[in-house]
Amino acid sequence: MTEAIQIGNRTITASELISLLASYQMLPQLQRELIIDEAIEQNSRFAKLAIECTPEEVAQAKQQFYAEKQFKNEEDIQTWMAHQGLTSKQLEVIITRKLKIEKFKQATWGNKLESYFFQSKTKLDKVIYSLLRTQDVGIAQELYFRIQAKENSFADLAREYSLGPEAQTGGLVGPIELNALHPVIVQMLSSSQPGQILPPTRIADWFVILRLEKFIPAQLDEFMKVRLLNELFETWLQEEQKQIMSAPRSEAGTLPQKQSDQPLTSL
Repeated sequence: MTEAIQIGNRTITASELISLLASYQMLPQLQRELIIDEAIEQNSRFAKLAIECTPEEVAQAKQQFYAEKQFKNEEDIQTWMAHQGLTSKQLEVIITRKLKIEKFKQATWGNKLESYFFQSKTKLDKVIYSLLRTQDVGIAQELYFRIQAKENSFADLAREYSLGPEAQTGGLVGPIELNALHPVIVQMLSSSQPGQILPPTRIADWFVILRLEKFIPAQLDEFMKVRLLNELFETWLQEEQKQIMSAPRSEAGTLPQKQSDQPLTSL
């Protein structure tokens, strides 16, 4: 007997489901969640790294989940569950799964954060700098000399002449991470000292004048640890999805299978 689910007036068979998920562009999300569940299971089975949650952790996770959903009382919870088609047991699975994913991230990449941070640090450092840009090299040269001679302040000239949004702030930009800047600007700022005015340099269609105001080194604090942990997790997950999508389908309408006989933490 073919299994089916009823949604409104429509009956959907199991054989139709994958095709529908692909049509609604929901298949990548399904693959993502399956990859995560399989990885957690593999680590528990092969690495003997059982990812379990204590009652206290589950209770705390519930309160956090309810706060995120802005539930005020039990009625709000029941209404949301009915709308989602969930039972109380399924809701607890959802809540504990989020907790297990965070534990999985920590168990898998927690000991790699320091080395990853130092590898990425030059991109994570921040700067505050002043920028003045124009498309006329003659104007750029004149403004540079006026700033050098202290005839006008950088901020005043940026407000009057700069052709980007920085004109609204007197040329001031940042704090901003170096990895968000044009490579030429990164090179210029990285080799300059605070307060040093850099002469007009052509970048694409612009002639830019720069002055480094402040260099802010990245710190491996708790916020940064969470960010890097998520980056490592997402990089791994995207690679896993690519491998699955490139694998041949065993039969029509089925998801490709990724074969693995070792836990993630041993790689």
